Amino acid sequence: MENKFENKRVLVIGLARSGMAAIKVLHKLGASIVLSEMKEPKKEDLDYLKSINVEIKDQSMEAFEEDYDLVIKNPGVPPVSPIVKRLNERKIPVITEIELAYQISKPQHYVAITGTNGKTTTTTLVYELLHKAFKDKAHVGGNIGTPLCELVLDYNLMEEEGHYISLEISNHQLVDIIDFEAEISTIINLTPDHLSTMGTLDAYYKSKTEVYRNSKGSDLFIYNNDDPVLKEYTDRYPINCEIKTFSLENDNADAYIKDGYMIIDNEKVLPTECIKLVGMHNKQNIIIAIMAAKRLGISNEDIYDVISNFKGVEHRIEFVKEVNGVKYYNDSKGTNTDATITALKAFDKNVILIVGGFEKGLSMEEMKKYLKPVKKVIGFGVAGKRIAGDLVDNPIIVTTLDEAVNEAYKMATDGDIVLLSPTTSSFDQYSGYEERGRHFKKLVNEL
Repeated sequence: MENKFENKRVLVIGLARSGMAAIKVLHKLGASIVLSEMKEPKKEDLDYLKSINVEIKDQSMEAFEEDYDLVIKNPGVPPVSPIVKRLNERKIPVITEIELAYQISKPQHYVAITGTNGKTTTTTLVYELLHKAFKDKAHVGGNIGTPLCELVLDYNLMEEEGHYISLEISNHQLVDIIDFEAEISTIINLTPDHLSTMGTLDAYYKSKTEVYRNSKGSDLFIYNNDDPVLKEYTDRYPINCEIKTFSLENDNADAYIKDGYMIIDNEKVLPTECIKLVGMHNKQNIIIAIMAAKRLGISNEDIYDVISNFKGVEHRIEFVKEVNGVKYYNDSKGTNTDATITALKAFDKNVILIVGGFEKGLSMEEMKKYLKPVKKVIGFGVAGKRIAGDLVDNPIIVTTLDEAVNEAYKMATDGDIVLLSPTTSSFDQYSGYEERGRHFKKLVNEL
């Protein structure tokens, strides 16, 4: 494979884990690397960067007036930022590390999963199925935690082909793809999110369609028949590969649920009674994973074994502990209203709902329709007062998650559910939803 990066001047915007992984790949390829970073890197990172002669700049606009052959953008840098706009004006190519990893790798089996909600659960479940069938040739990464460039280095994907990779891809990673092509892809659902970073809802929805832009021929797109917004956007941006449909609402699809079974292409593949995860949304995630597995030749026996033992992912309607008959659930990954609606649908009654965090400006109007199981709302963080106040008339308003858990503990009685599902991101008080979720679990485990 031709090395088109050797001696090229490449700017990496933002370090974090994906930026460091991209830098390590670029160094191996012989590129001249410039890093633009707002914060001082940790000492061990700084020592490494200096050892490979990375030039480090801040993120003042002067850094983006220099000449570069290519820019690798951290997904955390929004497409609407002045940085990206200026680079686009100067016609300097901008990609993310996923595109970089794809371009330098030998052919692999990519299962690319995007959508507003359910990505992490689906991606994890697909990986578990791949690992069951293909052992050490199965990997998981992308937006779920491990950058694709890191997988490339760890598993020698520049030299080896035929690995199976379950890849969660966010819209911020999709907007800058050029060649990336997945053997199997899906958009789980489309609901409002990322308005502040994408500029418009139309731009956000359109960015999701990039997951299948390069798909063709025998590639497979797994299509949600139940999502009218998805239909609108796939009509506008047509899919040019094979399509298999699924539905949880009727049996007019290639995959559906009927008579206690998940049925794929007229075959009873999985009895639903073996599923441990709560909520219809998880049945949607599972049916997508099974469709991908069947496409890759994974047996029904392996599918049953994996799914019957799968208990979900951390921070997504994760059961934490029962205290005095009260069950506590961590849904810190509920960073938009549709995610919280999904969580609320998993419970019938007696929910004490904890919301709040960073102010993303999302409307609560749609969510108000799903408050039937909620007996009290507690708001915390910068947006807590606004979000909780928009939902109900008499919320409890506190400042910190510690106070919110304490208030919930004081009022909860036997049979209640305490649910942290913030409806928004965590950046007012935490580094991410993971830190927020871990803090909630620590507080609950100390009760």
